Amino acid sequence: MTTSTPITSTLTEEQKAVTGKALQDTVVDLIDLTLIAKQAHWNVIGRQFRSVHLELDELVSVSREFTDAAAERATAIGVSPDGRAETVAKTANTKGFGEGWTKDSDVVTAVIDNLQAVIAGLRERIDATEKTDPVSQDLLIEIASKLEQLHWMWQAQSV
Repeated sequence: MTTSTPITSTLTEEQKAVTGKALQDTVVDLIDLTLIAKQAHWNVIGRQFRSVHLELDELVSVSREFTDAAAERATAIGVSPDGRAETVAKTANTKGFGEGWTKDSDVVTAVIDNLQAVIAGLRERIDATEKTDPVSQDLLIEIASKLEQLHWMWQAQSV
């Protein structure tokens, strides 16, 4: 049983719709990024196993923290976040990750590709929320900033 609108917003309906979509898209991308990083964490093999394994833990932690922040911001503006597996599978803009044991260099490449996809989506959402909700835009900028830092660090391993 659901309640239609228990949380009201100070945003207009249009602002709420644009911002809510931006936050929802961020939530599903970050949930999937968390799952991808965990899958890689459990299956990485190779000479750089230890360092990649530990870096994946950092990515999981950051992704989980920002997932919660984006979902709670959506709730604060009266939008119910949807992090169900079915929703994530249908709507995430990530690149995915294969099954089975994966060589460390292939894990690094997959993480770089997935971070790039998530960051690209965040940059679009930053633009979309500029006028609709600067508070949510600020959160999206914070998330993009940290993920871009991690993207750089993952890329530095691949050269």
